[in-house]
Amino acid sequence: MDSLVLQFLNGLDKGGAYALIALGLTLVFGTLGVVNFAHGALFMLGAFCAVAMQQILTLSAQVKDESVTFFDAFKEVPYLEIWFGDVGATIIEWSLPISILLAIPVMLLVGVVMERGLIRFFYQRSHAEQILVTFGLAIVLQEIIRILFGANPIPVEAPPPVAGSADIGVWLGLGSGVVYPWWRLIYLAFAGIILAAVFGFLQFTTYGMVVRAGMRDRDTVGLLGINIQRRFTVVFGIAAIVAGLAGVMYSPIVPPNYTIGMDFLVLSFVVVVVGGMGSLGGAVVAGFLLGILQSFASMNEIKAIFPGIDQIIIYLVAVVILLVRPRGLMGRAGVMES
Repeated sequence: MDSLVLQFLNGLDKGGAYALIALGLTLVFGTLGVVNFAHGALFMLGAFCAVAMQQILTLSAQVKDESVTFFDAFKEVPYLEIWFGDVGATIIEWSLPISILLAIPVMLLVGVVMERGLIRFFYQRSHAEQILVTFGLAIVLQEIIRILFGANPIPVEAPPPVAGSADIGVWLGLGSGVVYPWWRLIYLAFAGIILAAVFGFLQFTTYGMVVRAGMRDRDTVGLLGINIQRRFTVVFGIAAIVAGLAGVMYSPIVPPNYTIGMDFLVLSFVVVVVGGMGSLGGAVVAGFLLGILQSFASMNEIKAIFPGIDQIIIYLVAVVILLVRPRGLMGRAGVMES
């Protein structure tokens, strides 16, 4: 029972990452009609915003080590600690949530520049051409990150108060034997908040309602005198922010490297197709569903019966669903159907 609870939580955690990336992919496809294979690179850029903030805040100077009396010895001390003492040390410890302040404007700028500088020229082109150009852009971005930060994963530390594990067994009445990392629980809550915020924005604000109307019928909205293209550009920026924040918050769970975006992109694109191209609700449902299935498939008991099933379970489920329902779980008629 304990292992089932842990696997379910792992699935929710992984599903949250899939859902956030898939939500951005679906927003872009639903508004602009573009299959954006560079969206995983935005997740990667968000993760490296956390890395960059950590490196900036830990810039150090050599200071004489007073504890060594036999000879002159020096140690690296961050400037923040030199200037502000314990306050500086606390700022360094909380570098991860602080990096959100960097990620939001950076990801908004990257998203708008991508849409205005490249994506808009491919609105009327085939999906194959869109995939090729955005996939090429993703490779360029990840190579830039490799040059700047190197090819090896870079660990990012969660704040000390939430770096340990929570005794969730006690919460659930299962005893004290079930523990789960605090940061993974925080990430799951964060994913829920972001998903709710995006859906609330689209459902309950005038701006969001116009965007949804434009997703249905862009020409009619344009005839009403609304600059729907400008709103779609903003939506692209919002999708970039969502992917970037997902990367920031996921960085303590999986140390960022320059390939992390591509790793998540392929699975998230499968999530989008399974949920239904253009369906925001479908992307979220499919993200959590496939994350949970993948988590349970990774159990040793399951792999002993079906070796390697954890590597292919998502694709098997996708094949079955698309054979039965080509439009995906919640896709609109005519999308992804012959």
